[in-house]
Amino acid sequence: MASTAHGGAGKVELLNFADPKIKTLHLTWFAFFLTFVMWFNHAPILADLKQALSLTDAQIKALLILNVALTIPARIVVGILVDKFGPRIMYSVLLFLSSIFCLGFAFANSFESLALFRFLLGFVGAGFVIGIRLVSEWFPSHQVGTAEGIYGGWGNFGSAAAAMTLPTIALMFGGAEGWRYALASVGIFSMGYALVFYYAARNTPKGSVYFKPKKSGAMEVTSWGDLWLLIIMNIPMYLALAMLAWKMSPAGVNLFSTAYMEAIWIGLVVLFVIQTHQVWRINAEHLRKGVPEHEKYPFKQVAILDVAYFTTFGSELAVVSMLPLFFLETFSSLTPVTAGLLASGYAFMNLVSRPLGGWFSDKFGRRKSMVLLIGGLAVGYLLMGTINSSWPIAAAVILCMTCSFFVQGGEGAVFAIVPLIKRRMTGQIAGMAGAYGNVGAVVYLTIFSYVDYATFFYMIGGTALIGLVSVMFLAEPKGHLTEVDEDGNVHHIQVS
Repeated sequence: MASTAHGGAGKVELLNFADPKIKTLHLTWFAFFLTFVMWFNHAPILADLKQALSLTDAQIKALLILNVALTIPARIVVGILVDKFGPRIMYSVLLFLSSIFCLGFAFANSFESLALFRFLLGFVGAGFVIGIRLVSEWFPSHQVGTAEGIYGGWGNFGSAAAAMTLPTIALMFGGAEGWRYALASVGIFSMGYALVFYYAARNTPKGSVYFKPKKSGAMEVTSWGDLWLLIIMNIPMYLALAMLAWKMSPAGVNLFSTAYMEAIWIGLVVLFVIQTHQVWRINAEHLRKGVPEHEKYPFKQVAILDVAYFTTFGSELAVVSMLPLFFLETFSSLTPVTAGLLASGYAFMNLVSRPLGGWFSDKFGRRKSMVLLIGGLAVGYLLMGTINSSWPIAAAVILCMTCSFFVQGGEGAVFAIVPLIKRRMTGQIAGMAGAYGNVGAVVYLTIFSYVDYATFFYMIGGTALIGLVSVMFLAEPKGHLTEVDEDGNVHHIQVS
């Protein structure tokens, strides 16, 4: 994977550990890898968990919903904090806190405590945002897409690694409590790595400036139109959280009462009003004064990337959740184990497809790559809607893996652009796009609970076509970003 400093192909030499930026990339993707191991460590031991604590099917479903609930607001908040305090301290804190939640989940003895710690573990899903900012500080524009793709793809593999290793680790410990010690070992390891990361990582290369937002608490925009667009783009995140609360009510898995759900809805409305006031307060003053030309950036770029990540990562989370069952119920000759193995090919593609999506973006252009990859996943899902029992199993698996290449490649292409919009707000931009990925998962999985498999895939393909239209309005990053440091010095950062 290579590119020249002017947009051709340049090399990311992954084995050159003497290069500080390569060392930083490896430190960072492994931190993200651990967050995904912790985030999805419950999946391979659900059967043991259910038996040990005599959980009902509804309680298991509740745990799965709670696992993603906190991630939406956490990615927004962590995006703000990483821009303010830097990724080194934020990744260390996130890993350390999440390891405590992981240990709490491992040794929980009631459904209520399981539910609490599973909800808190949704916080670990915000780790992705931190690494996006860190990697963008270390790699030049002609390599940043490739580097971010490696970071995202290899880190995402943590969920598959958890599925492959934790049952074996549980067997090694043995006994009825083996699953607890397997989960706890992940927490202890992550706690240790938090210290390793703190001492080994640095926010920027030596001599570089870490640009911070002028004001904290909300994303800065540079026009009145962008201010209204930011407020509008915040609404779907609150609607997704309201939908999650509804799914936990008697209308869904019946974890809590309708009155409790309504109280959550009222709380979300209040939070939206508070956040909107904060957005207005942060932006109104400098918009009235007028924003210097070199400070401006188009927020529409952020909105388009949010929609693209809704379609890409949102559909990936949803499809990974249902694909084993889809194979099992579509092809009667498969056993549950075989169906799970065949479905895992979709997630395995992350190792190569997300880095390749970033590399395509570096090599062939940001907008062109996005159009190709989003278009490809739209076609892929529409074709998946035609899979039935008459298909050869091999053909179905190949189609799913081909579709997943475009899905995960599209994810890599999204985050090849995120660092090139406004450097001092990369964490917040990454946080908002990442949150939209989780919003997509909530929406898709909710719809899935009401439709058959074919309709589900057609629905994703149809929304992907909307995403395809939106990315056609994406502007190719060109020239330089301009940032002003705390001493008032102007810096130009090459983006093409």
